[in-house]
Amino acid sequence: MLRPNVPTSRRILLSAVVAGAATLVPLTATAPAAGSTTPTRQQEYAAAAAEYGVPESVLLGVSYLQSRWDTNAGTPSTSGGFGPMHLTDAEYVLSLPGQHHDSGDEDPRGDDSRPSRAGTGTDSPEPGTGTDSPTPPAGSLQTLDAAAGLTGAAEESLRVEPAVNIRGGAALLASYQRHLAGPTGSDSDPAAWYGAVARYAGADSADAAAAFADQVYDTIRTGVSRRTDDGQQVTLAARVDISPERSWLDRLGLRRLERPDGLECPLDISCEWIPAPYQELGGGDYGNHDLSERPARQKIEYIVIHDTEATWATTLKLVQDPTYVSWHYSLRSVDGHIAQHVKAKDVGWHAGNWYVNAKAIGLEHEGFAAQGTWYTEAMYRTSAKLVRHLALRLGIPLDRQHIIGHDNVPGTVASTVRGMHWDPGPYWDWDHYFDLMKAPEVDTGTPATGLVRIAPDFATNRPAFTGCVRAGVPCTPRGSSSVILRSAPDHNAPLVNDIALRPDGTPNTMHISDHGARASTGQTYAIADRQGDWTAIWYLGQNAWFHNPAEAPTAQWTVGMVATPKPGRATIPVYGRAYPEAAAYPPGVPYQPISPLQYTLSAGQRYAVGNILPGEYYRATTFDGSSPGDWTVIRGENRYVQIQFGHRVMFVNLDDVQLLPSAVGAPA
Repeated sequence: MLRPNVPTSRRILLSAVVAGAATLVPLTATAPAAGSTTPTRQQEYAAAAAEYGVPESVLLGVSYLQSRWDTNAGTPSTSGGFGPMHLTDAEYVLSLPGQHHDSGDEDPRGDDSRPSRAGTGTDSPEPGTGTDSPTPPAGSLQTLDAAAGLTGAAEESLRVEPAVNIRGGAALLASYQRHLAGPTGSDSDPAAWYGAVARYAGADSADAAAAFADQVYDTIRTGVSRRTDDGQQVTLAARVDISPERSWLDRLGLRRLERPDGLECPLDISCEWIPAPYQELGGGDYGNHDLSERPARQKIEYIVIHDTEATWATTLKLVQDPTYVSWHYSLRSVDGHIAQHVKAKDVGWHAGNWYVNAKAIGLEHEGFAAQGTWYTEAMYRTSAKLVRHLALRLGIPLDRQHIIGHDNVPGTVASTVRGMHWDPGPYWDWDHYFDLMKAPEVDTGTPATGLVRIAPDFATNRPAFTGCVRAGVPCTPRGSSSVILRSAPDHNAPLVNDIALRPDGTPNTMHISDHGARASTGQTYAIADRQGDWTAIWYLGQNAWFHNPAEAPTAQWTVGMVATPKPGRATIPVYGRAYPEAAAYPPGVPYQPISPLQYTLSAGQRYAVGNILPGEYYRATTFDGSSPGDWTVIRGENRYVQIQFGHRVMFVNLDDVQLLPSAVGAPA
């Protein structure tokens, strides 16, 4: 998460806070009852396709690549798109109340051997200036206006009424096809609509437009059927014989990207090289990342998922600022286009924890965690392809112990825990993301095997968060990956306490950023107790209860290893970084203290094991590696166990714990 200092007067698009969309009319429709004359969503797509002369498969395919046919309660996406067809309305979003970004004061570099970079950066640049970087064409951020003109529908209706929104999308596709002088009519060959589909992406380059269109046609070929977030069953029948006519793309006249050697992206997604500067700043300071030779020098263990808390143009301006911080890739919301900034071998400054940064690749997704917006399917898909590509190349397991959110990264020491960022937030769909990576979870456990993997149904799991607009104001109800944790097996029981966030011991809250009483999809925890429809897990040194009824489970039983204090140890310390012991540091290199966090792990408690890691410290404090020990990985005898201790992963010394199969000693 970037969290730049962005003056209100210079914010565009979603920096105007899309959370203000809680003022929109929420959509609560469900599938029509038997005998109802109300058209189904499927019928609405068919009617719009017939009215505007668009093949129904093309209309359904484009809509799926934007929203998966969801309504998202009439709220806008991270790029200002509304409804199943993602009709964009940047000007309207700008006018919404409640302008704010997520807060947090972490040092993104997360290394106290160098001056803190918390709060670094400049005021937001004017979008699209000072860089040759790609920005979506202006028209792509205001397609709702064009749809209103083509259909005669009111703009508010296009934003919040699914049937009207679908008509608007169909009208846009038909107008794009006419502009290209392509064949029209609902019975025309879908393969000849490739150019119109590519234009719908709103991309600035032929590569990005083609990548979007290719995914649409892949969806048409394979087919898909799902129930939408408002309860409508929609099906796109497979057309295995379809072969799109890609020559129509040439008529759009879009620029072609150069793809330099060494670009670390899959070939079938739109990607370009926009380098982050490695530059001396004077006075011994430098920015905005560190050089290394990973994985030869140090194994890469993590891929960290962020959102930008900034628009695309601002994001690219900041990553090219040598006084700011850095990450490896940025992903654009409107079409899923990717820009790479830092090579995988080098260390970006993004996660707020130097141990994690030194062993991670950071992906920033255009979005706003605090504002309750939704992430486009186009961005989910290209991100999942990129992560799978990197994980297979670097030997990173595709699980939630290694593919983590910024909100899962621990503070380095006790004083930094409270300021850590919490993106991509509770509205990131982890289950769908892993499905797209072709890495679905397979659970073979029972209640007796001692572990649970958090797995709520994203669409129907709608925690009552507040603060997307302003403190205390309910957020628009929407699907979430977060499961709420309580201090007793009762819906009215207080939430559990995170002592680092609330040292006075008071319960955590439902404020959107207050993540201290939440578990997230894919995370694995040790079972502490069970009572009826409730399950308790070990969480931050306490029993944390969540509703987990058998008929609608929010977690799956699984099996693995757990860590528990060795016999005779009443408590053991918990750490936010896995550093070597003092004796491992060579002369002239200052010792980085092994400083425990404010939590402890007590006898009898059990935590799911994610990894066993060496104690390592990558020494990088000067621009040219001239300081003693610089550009060197310092390793000692210490080894650490990564555990799922709370919402964030943490570390314990292997010498302090015994590792057991999760079924051994599990509660009955």
